[in-house]
Amino acid sequence: MSWIALLAAAAAPAVLGDPTQEARARALDQEIRCVQCENEPIAQSTADIAQDMRRLVRERIADGDSDAEIRAYFRERYGDFVLFRPPFDERTLILWLAPALLAAAGLAAVWAQRRRNQADLTPEEGER
Repeated sequence: MSWIALLAAAAAPAVLGDPTQEARARALDQEIRCVQCENEPIAQSTADIAQDMRRLVRERIADGDSDAEIRAYFRERYGDFVLFRPPFDERTLILWLAPALLAAAGLAAVWAQRRRNQADLTPEEGER
């Protein structure tokens, strides 16, 4: 039983002494995507690289980096994909606008189909 506890302690990132800093680290762990798992935050991933990323977050917080600086570091190193909420800029414009554009295209297709169906009806069928 003690071996399991030792393994779990070795796998867990070091906890920062300041509760405020640890809270920041945990929040950032939820915002940063594991580059191996791709759909998990580093807080939930068991991949080795996620463990390294969690440790790096805590090191940078201990060194005095702001949350924005830490996000920028990971973004520079791994690209926009590493952040669950990438910033709105010219590189991510299509990422942010894609859902609205797809919804507008879908509504336009539905509207066009309904107009086409109404145009095919005779006057008597249209009154029904």
